[in-house]
Amino acid sequence: MSFFDGKLLIESASASGIEAVTKREIIKLGYNPSGAEYGRITYEGTFLDVVRSNVFLRTSNRIRIVISTFTATTFDELYDGIYSIPWQEIITKDGSVVVDAKSIKSTLFALSSIQSISKKAIVKKLCSFYSLDTLTESGSIYNIEVSLINDVCRVTLDTSGEGLHKRGYRTLVGHAPMRETMAAAIIELSVWNPDRVLIDPFCGSGTFPIEAALIALNIAPGLHRSFSFENWSNIPQLRDKVNEEAKDLETLDKEVRISGFDIDPSQIKLALKHAENAGVKDKIHLQVQDMRKLSSRFSHGVIITNPPYGERLLKEAELKELYKDFRKVYDSLDEWCAYVITSYKGFEKCFGKKADKTRKLYNSELECNLYQYLGKPPRKEE
Repeated sequence: MSFFDGKLLIESASASGIEAVTKREIIKLGYNPSGAEYGRITYEGTFLDVVRSNVFLRTSNRIRIVISTFTATTFDELYDGIYSIPWQEIITKDGSVVVDAKSIKSTLFALSSIQSISKKAIVKKLCSFYSLDTLTESGSIYNIEVSLINDVCRVTLDTSGEGLHKRGYRTLVGHAPMRETMAAAIIELSVWNPDRVLIDPFCGSGTFPIEAALIALNIAPGLHRSFSFENWSNIPQLRDKVNEEAKDLETLDKEVRISGFDIDPSQIKLALKHAENAGVKDKIHLQVQDMRKLSSRFSHGVIITNPPYGERLLKEAELKELYKDFRKVYDSLDEWCAYVITSYKGFEKCFGKKADKTRKLYNSELECNLYQYLGKPPRKEE
């Protein structure tokens, strides 16, 4: 039995501030996850569950398999710990080995040294097993991460390849793009559900409306992209089985009311293309429109948006005026909720209203706040 045929410890990595959302997703998918540590959540499963995690999780950045954990305070201990792993059961004879390193609060902190010593131990073990002088490394890539936290070394194998925020539908990006995983997390943090109206008045290239449509129609975010594990010849072939499960769960006939507006025609053109790529173009209304003209005949809707920050897109005075006008538009709507993510520290002052809730999030490496304004909930029907 190979390494990939038995029980595995799976690791899901998510952005700071949304770990709880990712954990709820993992539980919903049928697993029993641990608490998050440095944005990493672990749970047990088989390789089928590795594939399912890559295809179904909306807010996870990456799925890894935990290969080994041991204490290392010296480079000798690091080398011995890495060498003791049965790499011949994980990496093929022609496999290309790539090692990344991380160190937090550990005795060993020189990342380049951690990388080189770990790679040397892996290569030595494989050469010894296959009776080779050197590895050709002409085959598929196996990306290994050696992470040291408080002197505990965790060795993991990346199965995702490109980050899971790359769904495959966004071929071009607009100004200040919102990561798909973060957009999905903010939607999940909001009170919105597919029976309520959702509007993004600063939709840019369409990430919020598209992610909302994928959620509403239960379209798996990773269904139409590839993953690094697909290039490995020594794994169970399970992708088709998971794709079939994902297709069976879709609810494509569901009616939704999701709209995105932007003042820039080029952004709406991008949004339409991305919506088409994602297969939800006929489910979203996308239109060139100034935010100041926004109105709705519906009550209890939800605004979820990532307005211009100011660093690159607008001058300070223009930004303040924009946020002030945004407040007027929000007040004109009937018991709507608004979720606004921005890195601009003076947002509440310019908006003229303190948020009911605030949550610190990171869009890529940019520190932002999610300002949450809550209207009265709709009455439940008798």
